[in-house]
Amino acid sequence: MNFQNPNDTICALSTASGVGAIALIRLSGKDAVEITNAIFSKNLTTVATHTAHFGRILKEGDLLDEVVVTVYKNPKSFTGEDSVEIACHGSRFIQSEILKLLIEKGARLAGPGEFSLRAFMNGKMDLSQTEAVSDLIMSNSKAAHKVAMHQMRGGFASEINELRQQLLNFASLVELELDFSQEDVEFADRSQLENLITQIKTKVNRLVESFKLGNVIKNGVPVAIVGPPNAGKSTLLNALLNEEKPLYQK
Repeated sequence: MNFQNPNDTICALSTASGVGAIALIRLSGKDAVEITNAIFSKNLTTVATHTAHFGRILKEGDLLDEVVVTVYKNPKSFTGEDSVEIACHGSRFIQSEILKLLIEKGARLAGPGEFSLRAFMNGKMDLSQTEAVSDLIMSNSKAAHKVAMHQMRGGFASEINELRQQLLNFASLVELELDFSQEDVEFADRSQLENLITQIKTKVNRLVESFKLGNVIKNGVPVAIVGPPNAGKSTLLNALLNEEKPLYQK
């Protein structure tokens, strides 16, 4: 991804584009509080982190909307930077006008995934957790949600770290044996090395299998129901879906 200066303060609509009761606009960066303060009716510069504040947003002296602004001070935020969330009414016009105001005051629109990128760059998440954020948003089943939550909470990363540590232990034992091979000194029991290799192989195989299962849960499995006319294809499909679905006939 090709982003502009990572020191910029970025802003974006965090809720789905369109009309709704509430929309959420997010800012992140060193000037997030100052930029929001410039368009908000209350002074946010001295407020505590993780606090919400009701007030008004004005444009050229006219009331644009009444909003709730939540402030997160670094490093206790999703991105690890100063962050602000503006909960406004979900009018397309209001959303657009607030974003324009923020940009006029010095913010820029965020690129796709840039909030998650900043969280990664600031050490708030590792790569697997960053990917899990997208998987969690796109999850459309209980199983997909469970896998994404496990990964986002560091479950996959902890297994990788454990595997890395086992490999380092094995490599250090082997190097030690090689360094003193002429001394006829044995630093590691051969059965210990064999047991370590078995553990490593088991863990690697389990991770490979978990990827296959996770990919199926995430992306599904394409299935074709084929057979001669009147063999029960439509009946089977309807039973699987628990609804009446027309079957394509070539």
